[in-house]
Amino acid sequence: MMVPAVLLLLGAVTAVLAPRLLARAEWPDREPVVALWVWQCVVGAVLLCFALSMLLSAAAAWHAVRGRLFAAAPHGVVDAYALGPTGGPWAAATALLLAGGGLWTGVRLAREVLGARAGRRARGAELLVRAPLLPGEDPAGARLVVLEGPRPDAWWLPGAAPQLVVTTAALGRLKGSQLDAVLAHEQGHAAARHDWLLHCSRALAGGFPQVPVFAAFEAEIVRLVELAADDVASRRYGRLTIALALVGLNEDRGVFGPSPAPQPHVPERVRRLLTAPPRMSPGRRLRLTALATLVPAVPLLVAFVPGLSALA
Repeated sequence: MMVPAVLLLLGAVTAVLAPRLLARAEWPDREPVVALWVWQCVVGAVLLCFALSMLLSAAAAWHAVRGRLFAAAPHGVVDAYALGPTGGPWAAATALLLAGGGLWTGVRLAREVLGARAGRRARGAELLVRAPLLPGEDPAGARLVVLEGPRPDAWWLPGAAPQLVVTTAALGRLKGSQLDAVLAHEQGHAAARHDWLLHCSRALAGGFPQVPVFAAFEAEIVRLVELAADDVASRRYGRLTIALALVGLNEDRGVFGPSPAPQPHVPERVRRLLTAPPRMSPGRRLRLTALATLVPAVPLLVAFVPGLSALA
């Protein structure tokens, strides 16, 4: 029972320490795409620790699970894991608790995805009522929908037929290529499938609000996907263009005032675009990506060390 306990401890330590270490780093604002990958690897490592601990605990508690899990293992590997009767009720309780957590995660993710799809269908139906298809317009193609509205706003409605929705007030505010920059920003979200990242982060944070890594994962994903999409737009139309578009869409919402803003990330995004922080070198980005990729390999190494030692 030593390996399941080590994996459980490793997952708990990672869940507590990783958010603190990443919060102290200054490079995520410079490289949001790399930061998104790092966060995914960290959360994946935590989940992998718990999943492997659940499997090995179940193998220690029940002979049927042990027989299936180690069916193809050579002789002596099972003995190396010390999965005998010493685990007792603790192994069964740990396995059931972790299995319940995995099931609850699946339920929360399903609820998040189904709720988002239902919301998209409702908004799509509303758009068709307010802005019906023109004669000859392809219903399966991407659309730019202009809605009458006194409030400057623009948003991307993902789905089989993605649509960029812009209000008439936003068209009055967005000058020159600013509308194209907003479109590129929203297309950056769609191309990178940021909606799935948001679904996963909300499901984990909503299902386990007391786990630090999941709460920080949700908060950082919301911020980093916007920075990444800003970079997509700025590479095509310039940082100043997308910064002015953000100001034009948000200046009437109290975002830039002294009181707490309803969208606190918007001033940070504008400041970041205007100050233009230098990007890291390609070599450093590659090293960070490679190191993050190795993080989920740590629980696998811990889980397989006894078996590999027995084979050696």
